[in-house]
Amino acid sequence: MRLMFLKNSFVGTLLTVFVLSIAMVGGVSAQSKKAPAKKADSKKPVAKASTKKNEKVAKDAKKDRSKAKPTAKNTKKETTSSKKDKQTAKSKSKPEPKTDTKAKKDSKSKAEAKKAAAERKRIEAARRAAALAEARRREQARREAIARKIAFEKGLRTETIENIAKDQTEGEDLAIRQVAINALGNRAGSVVVMEAQTGKVLTVVNQDWAVRKSIRPCSTIKLVTGAAALNEGVIDKQNGEIKNGSSRRDLDDALARSDNPYFQRAGVQIGNQKLVEYGKQLGLGEQTGINLEGETPGRLPISNSNPRIYSHGDDTEVSTIQLAVMAAAITNGGHRVLPRIPRNEIEKAKFQPFYKGNVTVPQQSVRRVIPGMMGAVEYGTARRHINQSLGVAGKTGSCIDKGSWVGLFTSVAPIEQPKYAVAVITRGQSERGRYAAAVAAQIYNALSPKIVRTDRNLAQTEFKLPPRNQVVTAAALNTTTAAADADEDEDEAEDGDMADTVPNAVDPSGRKVIVVPNAAGTKKLVTKTGSSKPVLPPVVITYEKEKTDKTEKPVIKPE
Repeated sequence: MRLMFLKNSFVGTLLTVFVLSIAMVGGVSAQSKKAPAKKADSKKPVAKASTKKNEKVAKDAKKDRSKAKPTAKNTKKETTSSKKDKQTAKSKSKPEPKTDTKAKKDSKSKAEAKKAAAERKRIEAARRAAALAEARRREQARREAIARKIAFEKGLRTETIENIAKDQTEGEDLAIRQVAINALGNRAGSVVVMEAQTGKVLTVVNQDWAVRKSIRPCSTIKLVTGAAALNEGVIDKQNGEIKNGSSRRDLDDALARSDNPYFQRAGVQIGNQKLVEYGKQLGLGEQTGINLEGETPGRLPISNSNPRIYSHGDDTEVSTIQLAVMAAAITNGGHRVLPRIPRNEIEKAKFQPFYKGNVTVPQQSVRRVIPGMMGAVEYGTARRHINQSLGVAGKTGSCIDKGSWVGLFTSVAPIEQPKYAVAVITRGQSERGRYAAAVAAQIYNALSPKIVRTDRNLAQTEFKLPPRNQVVTAAALNTTTAAADADEDEDEAEDGDMADTVPNAVDPSGRKVIVVPNAAGTKKLVTKTGSSKPVLPPVVITYEKEKTDKTEKPVIKPE
């Protein structure tokens, strides 16, 4: 312990001595520094030189400091610029937010555009495929329709042949029957040939269609409308004009041309009830009483008031035998005969006519439609094939019923004293009334040796109508003829052979024929109920010059 204490005290002594020596050395050095300063003060020249030197040094130091400051600023600027450079580099490496959004939008819009273009291509391809499929479907439907039409037409002809084979021919005139079958040819239809004044039925070809089934009468109903309107005072019996309405034709030409609007205007004035009443009197809407089983009564438009019932026969059905009885009743003094087939030789030899009933309408009203029936054969819708010298008077009909076109023709000959009544109904897509009239024409040609004409002209003697000009060819007036022939049905306008003859085109007095269009603003009476619509062709008006005053005076005359 003692040794350690001694040792520690020795070390402390040494440290104390060392500190004191250092302090002394510091004091000496301080004094030595102060001594030269005092010496400098004593020696002024030396101090002055040193002062200049110090000022120069100070100036140099100041310049150095002034140079150093810009350098610092430059350094700061360099630092700032370096930061900016770094930021620019960053901005280059990392795009600005706005630019990045726009790029994203552009990229998105491009993607959407590509998607939309692809969708458009897909839709267009689908549309083309659908159009192609639709075209194929329509073509297939067209072919199937044609096949159905051919099958339907073939079915009608097949049914006609089968029915004819099953006809009960006992008591018929087999020679006339063969003529009627040959005239019908390959058409689907039925034929009735009857003695107009006795009711003796000479033949019924296709008895099922002619007696047991009925069909729309089409324009043959105009005979009923005309007779009813005459007796009710709607049509003037002298000039044939509609009293309380305008018409472009008189009764005769309206029947001959089968003018739909004329009979619609007249029919509206008489009304549905009168049409039904007069139809029954002329043998429609009830059985004729023919001695064949299963006769149909047909029907009349009891609750239909559409104007087409007076012109197109809508909601009305007739049989071929009913048409023959109606034509006979109109032309033989109003006697509605009872049609019968003589079943044996005794009945044939001693055939006694019977009347089912008489038409209570005055004969003047009923027979007043005869000139129009004559006009249909002379220059109207039935003029093409019938021998004009046989004195045939009739009425055509054309319309669509039971899935096909129907052609009808009911007639008598000779008109002065009717001996025969011939009625024809044909069915098929190409059938029209004029073709049914052509079938009747062949039958009349075969019957011509038994047809005896007289010198009596009904139009001039009984009805006091002016004589008609001769029918002449006039190709220049094809338009007028085509328009006139198109009256019966609007589809008839497609007929290409209608412009072969034109009445009243030229006459010996040199009168001119001009076409006057229909008056504007005519109220439409008809509501469509079928495939037809009324057609209003131009009216033909003749102008004749009076020699007295040398002026042209319009005179409307029947064609």
